[in-house]
Amino acid sequence: MKTKSNNDDRFVIIMAGGKGERFWPVSREKTPKQLITLLGKRSFLQQAMDRAMPLVHIKNIFIIANAVQVLEVRKQLPKLPKENIIAEPIGRDTCAAVALGAAVVGARSTTGIMAILPADHVIPDEKKFQQVLSDSFDLASRGQAIVTIGIKPTEPATGYGYIRVGEPLPPPRGVKSYKTTFFKAEQFVEKPHYDRAIEYVSSGHYRWNAGMFVWSFVTVTEGLQKHQPEMYEACQRWFKVAANPAKLNKVLAKEYPEIKKVSIDYALMEHAQNVIVADGDFEWDDLGSWAAWARRQPKDSRGNVLFGDAIAVECDECVVVGEGGTAAALGLRRMVVVHAAGATLTCPIERGEEVRRVSEAARLRSAS
Repeated sequence: MKTKSNNDDRFVIIMAGGKGERFWPVSREKTPKQLITLLGKRSFLQQAMDRAMPLVHIKNIFIIANAVQVLEVRKQLPKLPKENIIAEPIGRDTCAAVALGAAVVGARSTTGIMAILPADHVIPDEKKFQQVLSDSFDLASRGQAIVTIGIKPTEPATGYGYIRVGEPLPPPRGVKSYKTTFFKAEQFVEKPHYDRAIEYVSSGHYRWNAGMFVWSFVTVTEGLQKHQPEMYEACQRWFKVAANPAKLNKVLAKEYPEIKKVSIDYALMEHAQNVIVADGDFEWDDLGSWAAWARRQPKDSRGNVLFGDAIAVECDECVVVGEGGTAAALGLRRMVVVHAAGATLTCPIERGEEVRRVSEAARLRSAS
């Protein structure tokens, strides 16, 4: 299938199926982090949609969400065609979501170029981000490159994976220059310990792996065929029925629970030799914990963040959140206290990355 213009052949897949467990109890399975309003008046998903709209037609934007989230996604994005909200019967990590997104795009255009974007990031400078994404679209359309947007690290964060980059690449033939700098990806690195992260940041040769990718339908399916043949075969089956949402849902209900659960980083990015890093020289945060969220909130004279129906008495550097009821803290230092939907969380700020353990424990108790 050919399309009429370059812009018609650009697609955005927003991956919105996560559980947002580190923001429990405000974030729940049906209304996870990406669907709630913790910053501004629009949810993280709505903000992701807003950033994509200037670059691609709305008919070319797809949301991949968990089946239990679909109704809320439709409510939040009423202008998006209903068939553009793709329901995963069960979460199977990012490689399956990528394969599903590729199948849906391929059914529209086998020459399509697609961006894979998370639904829950914070990017204040939308224009800078859009410039990087636009340049990445153009580069990915000119060959077999897998483009990933790497964020310039601002601190020795240990919660992110890193990418080692080589020297800047010259623009491809026919392009005078890009506003974005591109590098050859030399190595994907797992989340480092603190001392190693300091080395990475000071060297200037590393970028944070933000999980944002741009590639053509042909490039990503060839990559899956080479490195993940079972996922490639599933993608091909979904591609054949993706033009019919009812048929696609029926096939997914049968096959998706049996799909291998693996991230796209492990499945493809760490093996591919054609990865190019776009320099994400813009402010970015994935808000991976209550402490990360609190950095963007106003603080009282003692460094506390109070949100909603919240009280802090003789507390220092605490995060206190009350939704649907009062959250109160007394005499605490560097603690998180969150009350929402009949549940309460209390933990040290330093252990905010572990909140998903509480969410998992609550879910298992409910199921028993």
